[in-house]
Amino acid sequence: MAWTRNVMRVNLTKGTIKREPLNMEWAMEYLGQRGLATKYFVEEVDPKVDPLSPENKMIMTTGPLTGTMASTGGRYSVVTKGPLTGAIACSNSGGFIGAEIKSAGWDMIIFEGRSKKPVYLYVENDRAELLDARDLWGKSVWDTDHELHKRHQDPLIRVAAVGRAAEKGCLYAAIVNDLHRAAGRSGVGTVMASKNLKAVVVRGTRGVGNIRDPKAFMKAVNAGKKVLHDNAVTGAGLPKYGTQVLMNVINEIGASPTRNMREVQFEGASKISGEAMHEIRKSDGKANLVTNAACFGCTIACGRISVIDKNHYTVVNSPKYWGASGGLEYEAAWALGNDTGVDDLDALTYANFLCNEDGIDPISFGSTVAAAMELYETGAITKKDTGGIDLKFGSAEALTKITELTCRGEGFGKIIGLGSRRLCEKYGHPELSMTVKSQEFPAYDPRGIQGMGLAYATSNRGACHLRGYTVASEVMGIPEKTDPLTTDGKPALVKAFQDATAVVDSTGLCVFTTFAWTLNDIQPQIAAACEGDWSMEKLHEVGERIWNMERMFNNAAGFTARDDTLPRRLLTEPARTGPARGKANMLDKMLPEYYRLRGWTPEGTPTKETRARLGL
Repeated sequence: MAWTRNVMRVNLTKGTIKREPLNMEWAMEYLGQRGLATKYFVEEVDPKVDPLSPENKMIMTTGPLTGTMASTGGRYSVVTKGPLTGAIACSNSGGFIGAEIKSAGWDMIIFEGRSKKPVYLYVENDRAELLDARDLWGKSVWDTDHELHKRHQDPLIRVAAVGRAAEKGCLYAAIVNDLHRAAGRSGVGTVMASKNLKAVVVRGTRGVGNIRDPKAFMKAVNAGKKVLHDNAVTGAGLPKYGTQVLMNVINEIGASPTRNMREVQFEGASKISGEAMHEIRKSDGKANLVTNAACFGCTIACGRISVIDKNHYTVVNSPKYWGASGGLEYEAAWALGNDTGVDDLDALTYANFLCNEDGIDPISFGSTVAAAMELYETGAITKKDTGGIDLKFGSAEALTKITELTCRGEGFGKIIGLGSRRLCEKYGHPELSMTVKSQEFPAYDPRGIQGMGLAYATSNRGACHLRGYTVASEVMGIPEKTDPLTTDGKPALVKAFQDATAVVDSTGLCVFTTFAWTLNDIQPQIAAACEGDWSMEKLHEVGERIWNMERMFNNAAGFTARDDTLPRRLLTEPARTGPARGKANMLDKMLPEYYRLRGWTPEGTPTKETRARLGL
């Protein structure tokens, strides 16, 4: 049956911890993780709630395949209302703590209220308690992780924690687990810190042994692993280069947003690419990349472990940053590099280390810095505003200084921590904020990849590539090639990717498997692991149900069709170079058809018939 059927409810205000049975009727309709936890959330939380109030809830949740033998079955998500966006937030993470929660016997942990003092939750199988974290408040994630391992004298505990940025109110703070994996977007870490919850520590020894049909499950799992192994992306490209395999590819097709999305190609991309991370340095005979790394149960191993050249990068004055840690992935390299115009690989690696250490989303951070750099260039802000930092595009020194300040929540870094929209509004230029629903864009320019423009505009959690990754089709030809420069067929493509991704996010599997897998590869694993009917038809319906449920929550929170748009720059300023030269994004041609396919009104709300069909 795959689920543990156990939910832990932690009331931080009262200091109580209770067990309750998982709602299996909902599980049959929403599967798990993203879908099921969001169902719990929308049933229990007022859409108008202040994200940082005690009335907002936060759910750490696993999927039915989390902790199993399924490849990449180590995922967990955090569901809440995001403070950056005011929209539904579901942030997904890998590493090992998801499988640890499941092995401890829990499908999800629901946090309510706010503790009077800093605490952390310690879970060891059935036993759970809230412990004093006042001595941990003010510490980074890395220092907190080290202290908790020392305190509990168990090298096998898994820790998810927030850093100083979350404590200081950075609106895009992350929850970091296993030192450099993160539930990274929309400010879920900020919500956690607002509850005076510093960390969640888990030790699980029960394992996951409740698979419905073990023989059929292992047959499906082994077949899926072979597909991943034989695929050029999941079997070769991602293990060798990680997601950084995309840096040069996306740049060459003219879809790499550069200098706050004014340009679509970055001349320094090759210097910060996956290939560059492999190059041996003359200064110390080492490469930036030390090795790749895998999350729980993963056969892809796209994670990066890197080391800084301390002889080159003199800004780094602490030996703590000279050792190997989580290296650059594509989104972080793009946001910290292309978008700010910085092509210093060591500077980006150091900035990424800081984002990991104190738990901030490098996508939102880098994009906000890029907006600040444009404000600085135009004279809207000066050194008086930045605390003396010469915030020029291309300045590695400026990037690293502002990273340090933002992670500590100090000086101009505290304003950067508000995100791009609030920053640009504060200084009178809201048009320079490259956001959708207040969330910053990831690393794909919608002028060069038209479908991604529609995916960004309609994403339920604000601009996001992982809610409908049409790049797979428009650039890589997965599962079939579509022209990235046309709008033909894109509404149907976006809807299909969004619904399928909602299913994958609800299983406990990693969405990167879909570079090789379709739902046809995943369905047999779900059907063998879980009781109930999990046909392809049922899974498509589940994905659509989840998407519409999230949409309805956002509608009730105040979002309308007016929020399904892109910044003016992307709609009116054509690309100046590359294959997309002369093109802006043609959202207006795609959006009405998308609404029709969704079964929504022209105002962007699900019709009565759609709600009835999906049981909403």
